[in-house]
Amino acid sequence: MSASASTVNAYARSTGQSRSLVLDPWIIGTVAALLLIGLVMVASASIGISEKETGAAFHYFVKQLMFVGLGLVAAGIGLAVPTRIWDERSTWLLIGAFVLLVLVLVPGIGYVVNGSRRWIRLGFMNFQVSEAARVMLLMYVSSYAVRRADELRTDFKGFMVPVGVLGAAAVLLLCEPDFGAATVLLATGIGVLFLAGARVLHLLVPVLVGSVGLAALALISPYRMRRLTGFLDPWGDPFDSGFQLSQSLIAIGRGEWFGVGLGASVQKLFYLPEAHTDFVFAVLAEEFGFVGVLVVVSLFALLVTRALMISREAAQAGQTFQSYVAASIGIWIGLQAFVNIGVNMGLLPTKGLTLPLLSYGGSSMLVTLGWLGVLLRINHDTQATGRVGKVSRTPREGRRA
Repeated sequence: MSASASTVNAYARSTGQSRSLVLDPWIIGTVAALLLIGLVMVASASIGISEKETGAAFHYFVKQLMFVGLGLVAAGIGLAVPTRIWDERSTWLLIGAFVLLVLVLVPGIGYVVNGSRRWIRLGFMNFQVSEAARVMLLMYVSSYAVRRADELRTDFKGFMVPVGVLGAAAVLLLCEPDFGAATVLLATGIGVLFLAGARVLHLLVPVLVGSVGLAALALISPYRMRRLTGFLDPWGDPFDSGFQLSQSLIAIGRGEWFGVGLGASVQKLFYLPEAHTDFVFAVLAEEFGFVGVLVVVSLFALLVTRALMISREAAQAGQTFQSYVAASIGIWIGLQAFVNIGVNMGLLPTKGLTLPLLSYGGSSMLVTLGWLGVLLRINHDTQATGRVGKVSRTPREGRRA
């Protein structure tokens, strides 16, 4: 990412800001640790299925290494682009997000896997458009919260504009179907609007309507009901609807305190489906035990905390848009990690969401690292103002019910 220094310096000269590139060591160190753990776990969890499907034991590991490399390039781009550009182009980001969400539903363009049309073929990989669309939509919501701050905080119609955008995007995601991505998008968007000063009573409307709507979808959809009942009692049907979760729980239970050792997992050997993608956390728990789980959870907690701290510092420096974007990054990563880990432990129904920076997958890796590059840029721009730590009015002052 240091290769972007010349671009940053050029931007700094044009704005009169500090020329030195400020990189946050907590973000870089935490992300590096999660990436290394993720590469090790993808290599371990995929070795059996990789050898069976391709004849090469480390096929998926090599591809994941390539995705990490591409993701670091995306992070460099996110670091190099001034954050004001995203604010100025927020309407185009909104249009681009909906174009992607519509295109993936078109037969012949959208690629179907396991009954869901979520991907577009890009030659060397299948790209999951919801990953990029969520980032673009949250950028728009953050920009709207700055441009229409007074309407958002006082007028219900002004508040419902971004809510309507998020709702329309969620409907398109449900058409794929991608229940998990729709839920995370809505929750993160509502979180950003809350931080932007929306009234609590206004927030209750989309929360209640969304909760009732998602619950109704789950109840009227047979396959979602099977997932729900399997989550409530996986041992009631351990060889069908509860198979995935029961195997995950067995893996986590076998890990005990210190695990069975790297590479010694039994559940990854064709017992646990999606061992290197959605359920890589269960393999980690089996091989490294409670200690390994504690390390990973602590790293995610540190990453989310630092993102929210950068958001606060940006608000103190008067960079409101950057503050909202940093907060959305922290909320999104924390929420998706929570959901994935909760699914692996049987606390939540299966959602099909990856564990950021750890699970196998090019789309998730590219978008997550790219967005973390934006977070590093926000931190650089904030530190360059020289106003971090000074008391200033925050968006939440004057909140009314």
